[in-house]
Amino acid sequence: MFNTLRSLQLLLITPLILNSCSSTPKPSANKLEHTKDDSRADSITLSYDPKNEDKRIDEFMQMLHKKYAFNGNVLVAKKGRIVYEKAIGWADYLHRDSLQIDSKFELASVSKPFTATAIMMLVEEGKLKLDQDVKEFYPNFPYDGITVKLLLTHRSGMMNYVYFVDGIWKANHTNERKGITNKNVMDLIAQYKPARYTSPNKRFHYNNSNFMVLAAIIEKVTGKPYADFMKERVFKPCGMKNTAVYSKAVYDKIPVDVVGHDRIWRRSVAQNFLDGPVGDKGIYSTVHDLLLFDRAMRKGKLLKKATMDSSYAAHNEVEKGHFNYGYGWRTFSAPNQQVVYHTGWWHGFRHIYLRDLKHDVTIVLLSNLTNGSLLKLDELYRIVGMPVVRRSAYSGSGTPEMGVGDTPED
Repeated sequence: MFNTLRSLQLLLITPLILNSCSSTPKPSANKLEHTKDDSRADSITLSYDPKNEDKRIDEFMQMLHKKYAFNGNVLVAKKGRIVYEKAIGWADYLHRDSLQIDSKFELASVSKPFTATAIMMLVEEGKLKLDQDVKEFYPNFPYDGITVKLLLTHRSGMMNYVYFVDGIWKANHTNERKGITNKNVMDLIAQYKPARYTSPNKRFHYNNSNFMVLAAIIEKVTGKPYADFMKERVFKPCGMKNTAVYSKAVYDKIPVDVVGHDRIWRRSVAQNFLDGPVGDKGIYSTVHDLLLFDRAMRKGKLLKKATMDSSYAAHNEVEKGHFNYGYGWRTFSAPNQQVVYHTGWWHGFRHIYLRDLKHDVTIVLLSNLTNGSLLKLDELYRIVGMPVVRRSAYSGSGTPEMGVGDTPED
């Protein structure tokens, strides 16, 4: 009898043991986790000895600072190795605070490639489709025929919410320091139905509304604030420990020390309610973290190669023979040349972030003084072996010419 009971107990217990073993958590297949090995690799990537700096780049940057008043942080890397980095000038001129190499800048429109990356991650996961209409997420959205793809490529024809909201908010609210949210803007668009610039997919028309709406879609699809999703799914997997989304709708004072300045040092730019919406802007980061994002993208940590290729592909009409726009990236293409990049210009900040995909060169210039110094980079491009990424440097047929000016990009 005893043996019979014991046999029954073993029969009952054995499946539990086997089930327990089989349910032991397996190593996650999530390619987005950031491991200890990744952190070690990141440390190696960011290691830099000023004694080994590229002297030609330093001479150029000193000239750019003295002659054209560049003020900001710069980093140049080749094949993932930093060959030059420097903090030049003031973080806050009025208080005479100097920039540090790990100073965080409001990225302005350099935020757009990050928003686009998040969208394409959701597309890969089947949570979103490029041909989905905005009305599927926001039924009261007043415009027909605007898809996720048209937002990514700036072909929606929407008005720029920055100008539309500015007048309405000032007329109806006394507190211009408290930020508004993406949902606030979506509600105002639904209520006032501002006229569009043009019909959907008619032409390329760059404006911030497209990526503000994309961030709102991210929030609707994931059920998380844009800031949380970006931290968990983009910044953390890339090892970007000094990057965050800050909105004036959440923070009374954005917790960074770098102040934006408008052309001349006497005017720092005060943040206001328009620093609330995110996705088109609102990401704060460092030159080092932008290099880590570049390396993570190259290693396929966030997106599959086919998805990245489609993001970097030209989705608009070619301009000046080389320039175009993909999914959240400006593009430069020529024989044996492919550069994806983005510029930024917002509330006292002006930047350029370039990734030479063919020759593995990364250039980051983050500035908190909105002058024209970043239009004077031709010699830097030549030093590092990158094509001159400036539209006025080329004729309409795409042939190089010695232009000296350019139109501002955001």
